[in-house]
Amino acid sequence: MKTLLLRFLPVFALAFVSLHAADAPALTDLRAADDERVAATIAGDKARLNAIMSDDLHYAHSSGAVDTKTSYIETVSGGKTKYVGIDYEQRDFTFPSPDIALMTGRAHMRVTTATGGVDMMASFLAVWRQEQGHWHFLAWQSCKLPTPAAATTPPAK
Repeated sequence: MKTLLLRFLPVFALAFVSLHAADAPALTDLRAADDERVAATIAGDKARLNAIMSDDLHYAHSSGAVDTKTSYIETVSGGKTKYVGIDYEQRDFTFPSPDIALMTGRAHMRVTTATGGVDMMASFLAVWRQEQGHWHFLAWQSCKLPTPAAATTPPAK
């Protein structure tokens, strides 16, 4: 069994490197698409958001509110919700199929609304789908992460 494994190890290694290399252009395109989505969201640019979002968008906010493409774009471009900053602490992509990409990670999000502001760390899962040869933002689900407890000094004895 060990000899058989050693014989096929180079084949498995080559297959892995080939799969990874094949993902490299898709990963570059996907990162660029997500960077454009973030920039368009912060700018509240209706045309750019419309171009990058899938018509089937399902955007579930950490608050539990859910938007469609139309409602999300109207909220962001109309100024009802203003994304001031979206800074990734971690952003990873996986490809369960050639035309679907999952993006997971953590982001520092700063948002203002008519009722106040939100400054939070969020964990998220996003789904991207190839539509007519371009990556489109299909879904978002996030949750607010707890604020790290402040460091405390033990009482003096």
